[in-house]
Amino acid sequence: MRRCRARHRLAPENPFPAAPEDCYAAFLWTVENAAELGIDPERIGVAGDSAGGNLAASVSLMARDRGGPTPCFQFLRIPAVDDRLDTPSIAELTDTPIITGSDLPIVWDFYLGGPGRRGGPDISPYAAPARAEDLTGLPPAYVCVSEFDPLRDEAIAYAQRLVQAGVPTELHLFPRTFHGSAAIPGPKINQRMNAEAITVIQRYLQIEQQPQ
Repeated sequence: MRRCRARHRLAPENPFPAAPEDCYAAFLWTVENAAELGIDPERIGVAGDSAGGNLAASVSLMARDRGGPTPCFQFLRIPAVDDRLDTPSIAELTDTPIITGSDLPIVWDFYLGGPGRRGGPDISPYAAPARAEDLTGLPPAYVCVSEFDPLRDEAIAYAQRLVQAGVPTELHLFPRTFHGSAAIPGPKINQRMNAEAITVIQRYLQIEQQPQ
């Protein structure tokens, strides 16, 4: 299995649309150079955690809307997809590890280019995928959320909308986990989260699992 990673421009120095445009360009480059890379252009997915989940969802929307090649699937783990920040989990989870609901406004302000835009009527779905009115025609999705993550409810809502739009979607909520806890070695629930991620990616990319 090959994993192609490219650095995208970062906010606040380079706010939206820099990051998703860079990621979409990297996806197109990978497809166009698949033969040289020794990979199947029909088996290229997009994946990300947190802000990376936002970008993976955005690239999926761009690919559909621009009529180009489409990822074979989208892996969205603890994704940030909605700038409106109006879910119960954001309001309630104010003392969680890594990130709290009160941290998110400034994150979105940085990403969108400054205060005053977040939550407004003109936010692009490529910035906040939950803003997309139509989710039909998107690649199959795996959405992973954590119980004590302020982003929990918006990710669940996005997964539900994908299902309602006819997109094959898997949703898994891991209990007793928080935003980014998969990066902490040791706890069995974190091991389960990471093992499932590997299994899901192998399945969607049609990669045969190696014998133990």
